[in-house]
Amino acid sequence: MGSEEGKPPRRPRPVTDRERFLTFALAAAEMLLEVSSAGRILFAAGAFHSRLGRSPDSLVGQHVRDVLALPDHAAFEIAFNTLLARDRLPPTIFHLANAGTTPMACSGLRLLGREADRLCLTFAALPLATAQEPPRVGGPAPLRDAAHALARGGASSGTLGLLEIRAPDSSLAPDGALTQLVREELAASISPDSLAGELAAGRYGIISRAQADLAAMAAKIEALAAASGHEAAIATETLALDDASLTPMQMTRALRYALSAFTRGGAEALAEAGFGGGLAGFVASAYGRTVRLRQAIAERKFRLAFQPIVRLADRRPHHYEALLRPEAEIEPPLSLAQNFVIFAEALGLSEELDWAVLLAVCSAARRARGTRIAANLSGLSLQSPGFRQALVRMLEAEPPLAHRLLFEVTETAEIEDEAEAIRTVEALRGLGVPVCIDDFGAGSAAFRYLRVLRVDYVKIDGLYVQNAMASPMDRGIVAAMVDLARTVGAKVVAERIETEAEAALMQELGVEFGQGWLFGRPGPMPG
Repeated sequence: MGSEEGKPPRRPRPVTDRERFLTFALAAAEMLLEVSSAGRILFAAGAFHSRLGRSPDSLVGQHVRDVLALPDHAAFEIAFNTLLARDRLPPTIFHLANAGTTPMACSGLRLLGREADRLCLTFAALPLATAQEPPRVGGPAPLRDAAHALARGGASSGTLGLLEIRAPDSSLAPDGALTQLVREELAASISPDSLAGELAAGRYGIISRAQADLAAMAAKIEALAAASGHEAAIATETLALDDASLTPMQMTRALRYALSAFTRGGAEALAEAGFGGGLAGFVASAYGRTVRLRQAIAERKFRLAFQPIVRLADRRPHHYEALLRPEAEIEPPLSLAQNFVIFAEALGLSEELDWAVLLAVCSAARRARGTRIAANLSGLSLQSPGFRQALVRMLEAEPPLAHRLLFEVTETAEIEDEAEAIRTVEALRGLGVPVCIDDFGAGSAAFRYLRVLRVDYVKIDGLYVQNAMASPMDRGIVAAMVDLARTVGAKVVAERIETEAEAALMQELGVEFGQGWLFGRPGPMPG
């Protein structure tokens, strides 16, 4: 046998940077994710088998929010975009998408060096004393955001369940005791990775990755109501969010309309809009209105109403928003402003509508000197080179208009060509026209827009503003939105402020501008 004596000792194998990275990260956490700036998982390691029942490799390519419970998606979008803006995310509590919705402390850091577009997220278990239950019954904003996230992501499964509770006289049942009973039963009945929200008095929605048994839930609520001395009848509707016949954008638009219709008019409004055949049925019925809608746009079958946006500090108007008001003779449901816009986007008529409205806004701006008027601009128009060229030509031919206009980018249609949208925003700001992101927080796309588009203002979705009065979760989300907007140099507008208490809370949270009935209802332009 040979001897090892006299031979130099073998050198240990060099440790790679990735191995050091994994060792240090997993010494303090159970799970590690490396993700792209778009939120897609590039690498995973750690206890994913025991926590989620999945191998780390199976997560690669998915969005990082998919490892979290649905109720946390809205807050995570803000946290992730804060990480992108500041390169670091301090420990923040989120809940995993498992049966126990396990609370974990999530921390993040941007990777240094040549791969600076990658980020590291770690998940560490919490001491039992700090464990928190995720809020599963809240207001409409988190519910709507979770539904849109599932629809945009092309989820392999997912449903929107809708419940409408009526008293014997067919009126909605807003009784306080019954409302509390319904909330408690929803929280107890839905699965841990589901989210329920109150859309309006007596109207509730449930988002779930698997279809909830709405019939059993409705029967139990009716029995509980009867036992407590309340008579109530419950109508239910289920919409699937995984229809392969629709693109994610078509599904998102149809879903947005479904939530709006149900909130406004319940099951009856859903049926009138064509949702008897699901989301695909609505899209099919919408296309049947193309000719009538195009004619209404061409003939300018609308007027404008103007609502002030004020500085909260002194309540003085800063600028006015031009709001679309279809003429009364237009047939329902196109006679409602929101329906008019959503149908235009669903049918590919956004540019035609935006241009017609813009010409009307310019006419008003020429008469109303000394103040700006905000015109809404859809994401479809923002990313259109032809629309941009026509807009720039008009502003260059009439320079005073640039000092009387402001554009609000709406999220009703998601931007697909970000490069073209960036060119449009840069062209507008180069001409002196400020740009605002509208309905900030209504969907996760707005957070991405804030990252890629240099804007002057963000307008927080009014649902968050109203729910912030009663919901600590929504209040925290508003505060985080304000902080994120300030990070990128944008000022914040809060919409749908109707009470002095809401105005005071928004000021307390750092919001500078406000819009809502408290400061003035839409009407003629002053002067």
